Amino acid sequence: MSTSAAPSPNSGLRRVLPGLMLALLLSMLDAMIVTTALPTIAGDLGGFNRLSWVITAYILTSTVSTPLWGRVSDFFSRKQLLLASILIFTIGSVLCGVAQSMGQLIAFRALQGIGAGGLMVGVMAVIGVMAPPKERGKYQSYIAALSAVATVGGPLLGGALTDHASWRWAFYLNVPIAAVAVWFVAARLNLPHNRGAGRIDYLGAALLSVASTAVVLFTTWGGNQYAWGSPTILGLIALAVVAVVATVVVERRAAQPILPPHLFRSRNFVASLVLGFLVGIALYGTITYLPVYQQSVQHLSATSSGLLLLPVLGGMLVASMYSGRLMSESSRHRPILLAGGAFLSVGSFLLSLLDVDTSRVIASVYMVVFGIGLGLLFQNVMVITQNSVELKDMGVASGTLTFFRSVGGSFGTALFAAVFTSRLTDSLDSKLSPAELSAVHNNGGRAGSSAIESLSQSARTAYVDAVASGTQSMFRWALPFFVIAFVVALFLQDKSKQAQAAQAPAPAKPQQAGSTS
Repeated sequence: MSTSAAPSPNSGLRRVLPGLMLALLLSMLDAMIVTTALPTIAGDLGGFNRLSWVITAYILTSTVSTPLWGRVSDFFSRKQLLLASILIFTIGSVLCGVAQSMGQLIAFRALQGIGAGGLMVGVMAVIGVMAPPKERGKYQSYIAALSAVATVGGPLLGGALTDHASWRWAFYLNVPIAAVAVWFVAARLNLPHNRGAGRIDYLGAALLSVASTAVVLFTTWGGNQYAWGSPTILGLIALAVVAVVATVVVERRAAQPILPPHLFRSRNFVASLVLGFLVGIALYGTITYLPVYQQSVQHLSATSSGLLLLPVLGGMLVASMYSGRLMSESSRHRPILLAGGAFLSVGSFLLSLLDVDTSRVIASVYMVVFGIGLGLLFQNVMVITQNSVELKDMGVASGTLTFFRSVGGSFGTALFAAVFTSRLTDSLDSKLSPAELSAVHNNGGRAGSSAIESLSQSARTAYVDAVASGTQSMFRWALPFFVIAFVVALFLQDKSKQAQAAQAPAPAKPQQAGSTS
């Protein structure tokens, strides 16, 4: 049976925290910084028809690899695996920077994504094993704040680098950040080595990878590259179902499963996975489509797209920082998660009221309410997850939640896209002539404010109305998911202080030199 030695209080989480945050910043920033550089990349490398794969390859490999990184970290040295993930990510970044074709860039982005999966899980697991349960909320609030900064700063930084230097610097920038992170982790992180016994469940890992790949691809491609009823999408859905069933069967029989079945006997663990999935829907769906409304209906500039989300991210930042500290001071977590589900539901309802006459101030207030709900849930769900498992399962638990949140993001983006596009198309078809429809698709089809201004008055009015209608429908469809988040939070059990104390890291015995990693 695998065992995990308890970390020493002298390990010094605060001493290594800057390095952990920088490592996490690498994956968070890179997911956002490349988006604004995509048009320039397509111009330099060609292959515009494969441009979406620059994003998809990264999302796919990072999502698929997270549960695998998590399980492996419970068997071997968390420190060495974290360093390995930084190295993989950095090599991938450098290779992306020197890529000479779209095919090369896509392959190197996939390598980057593998490293990013390890970064996310590695940092979460290290914090989970080094911080006592009562303090995890505080550290997770730092991560939520970092996510907000990366979401706003990523597109702005990517645009600045592309305009004033080269899109390649969006990748080269990772190298100095990674160097500093490596120094902190190598010099200051001191964890006992995990002396795992037994073999890794390779069959389970392969089946889980197939299932994950199928899920990410059909949610990413559905309604976009392929129609939802196309053979490709239906085949991917069928493959996902078969692979999930096979994974469950294999994991129940495996000696050292990638996803240990005993974790799913915990009510809080299962509830946290559901909440993580729903938070993924809320975060990524909102980030993707709220700027469309703001650019088209409120006539804001696309060049400042990161700033358009400041009301959401501001509410998220304040709520996460405050609630994280509150969770650290109290063993009662359920009220915070209930409030998160309530704010998300109310915020989604308010956002479903957005129309062409809604002022920017009112829209910002609606977004702040929604952002508060995100902040109360986003990283606090990780605290629930980590407090629901033993230290020896910290890696796989953190990886599993990260995986569910990523899949939720893919599902949310696909859901919002399907609803928004359907409503937009229906509205335009009912109001415009074939000639005007052609003009909209040729000039305003991508919601750019400057392109919309080039349309005729009737086409412009119809398009703006259609975008507002699509936004309303999108949040009406999303509302039931956030009500479910509130209901799921009702089933959470607050751990007693005695239970938290039992899980808290115990003082480790003095180690011989070289025994830590």
